Amino acid sequence: MTGTIKRKLSVLSIFVLLSTLTSCFDIIDEITVNADGSGDITLTANLSKSKTKLASIMLLDSVNGHKVPAREDIEHALNEAVNYLKNSEGISNVSKKADFDNYVFSISCQFKSVNNIDNLLQEITKNLKFKPLLVSYDFNAVKKTFSKNYTYKPEAKAEYEKLKNDDKKVFDDASYTSIFRFENEVAASSNTAAKISKSKKAVMLRASALDVINGNINLTNKIQLK
Repeated sequence: MTGTIKRKLSVLSIFVLLSTLTSCFDIIDEITVNADGSGDITLTANLSKSKTKLASIMLLDSVNGHKVPAREDIEHALNEAVNYLKNSEGISNVSKKADFDNYVFSISCQFKSVNNIDNLLQEITKNLKFKPLLVSYDFNAVKKTFSKNYTYKPEAKAEYEKLKNDDKKVFDDASYTSIFRFENEVAASSNTAAKISKSKKAVMLRASALDVINGNINLTNKIQLK
């Protein structure tokens, strides 16, 4: 178990490091849920708006006291994450994308049940000393409901306040985007900050990183499908 936790933390730490080196990034999670509860998920770190700055930074050893990860470090971390997912229950068709021209990195996989990704998130976060987000998912095929349950952790703001001013600026233009797609049309979405697409088959919520850190936005959402 210790080995798997280290592998999961390695890719997380790489993304955190890259984020601290740029002033604009977007973390995106996209989940597609089929009528039977199976589906696919893609997690993306998009730093393309700062690609020119990052291209220069990647040539250095360190910036503002932070060691700059080499391209090989990023590739290795992504490969380790892929290997972990391939050995996880209910997970299949795992893939990764690493665009070093635009600095967009993503990991995708399919799941047999929403519970599979829920268990995965719980496993990833249970040994973390600091848990910035507590998120769980639930799908009820009979009632046709999909839920994202989110618990704000005040520790997120406390850890943010410990950062140097230069590091705090990193989050000024950063954002978090969550997208859910479904086979059936969406009848209702409980989160007023979320938007239902014109097709009625997708729900998107976009929040600034600072709103998430400061607890100014609730990411919980219960979606009723037709």
